Amino acid sequence: MRILVTNDDGIDAKGIEILAGAAKHFGDVWVVAPDHQCSAMSQRITLREKILVMNYGFPVDVEKAYSISGTPADCVSVAVTHLMPEKPDIIFSGINFGLNTGFDIAYSGTVGAAMEGIMNGIPSIAFSNEATHIYDTVNEYITGITGEIIKRGFREDSIWNVNFPACPVSECKGILWDRKIARSPLFQGSFSEEKSDGNGKKITAVGTKKDLSYLSDETDLGAVMRKYISVGYVKSMVY
Repeated sequence: MRILVTNDDGIDAKGIEILAGAAKHFGDVWVVAPDHQCSAMSQRITLREKILVMNYGFPVDVEKAYSISGTPADCVSVAVTHLMPEKPDIIFSGINFGLNTGFDIAYSGTVGAAMEGIMNGIPSIAFSNEATHIYDTVNEYITGITGEIIKRGFREDSIWNVNFPACPVSECKGILWDRKIARSPLFQGSFSEEKSDGNGKKITAVGTKKDLSYLSDETDLGAVMRKYISVGYVKSMVY
C-alpha cells in the first residue's frame, strides 16, 4: 500500500515522525509536509503564489520526504499531482499536537489535509494527541487502531478522526468507536485589546479552557477528557 503522511505542525514535528514510523507497518511511506507551523489553516490552499518543494532528511526511513512552503492541503495536492509516481492508496495526517475534537475540527489543518485527500478520492485518517509531549498511549495503540480502521473500511464522504489522551498507558481506559462530534470547542475564544495608537487598535486572540464536565463520553471530546481514545467519522462539507 502506498501511504502519504502529512501534518499541519511542520515536517520537523515529533508527531509526524511517530506517525510515519507507525505507517511503515502498512506499506510504503511518502512524507510531504509543511516547512512551517500551519495550525488552524483548515483546508486553505495557495493561489497565485509559488510553492517551494525541497527534499528533506527525514529521521524515519521512508521512500521520499519533502517539505512544502504551502499549507497542509497544498501538501496533499502537490504530492498527488507532482511528487508521487502513483496516487497514494491512503493518507495519514498528524499526529497533531493538540486535540481535534468538537467544533475545533472546523479550523484544523490536520483535518483539512485529510479532507483534501477524500476530495481527491483517497481514503484518509486524521490523528491527534493532547497538547503535551506524552505519546505513551499513542505508541501503544496507534498500530492496532490503524489496522482496525483499514479493516472496517472507509466512506467516500468522510474521514476517520482519531484523538488520543496524553496519559500513561496504565491510565488510558481503552478505545471508544463511533464517537459523535461534541457541540463545543475545547477552548473559549476571546480577545485581549491593547491601547489604541490613534490609528487603530491592536487585538490579541486568547483562549481559556472551557469547563467540559457536562460532556458525555458519547462525544469525541468527552471521551478524551475521560482518558479514552476517541475514534469517529467527520463528514466533508462537499458531500
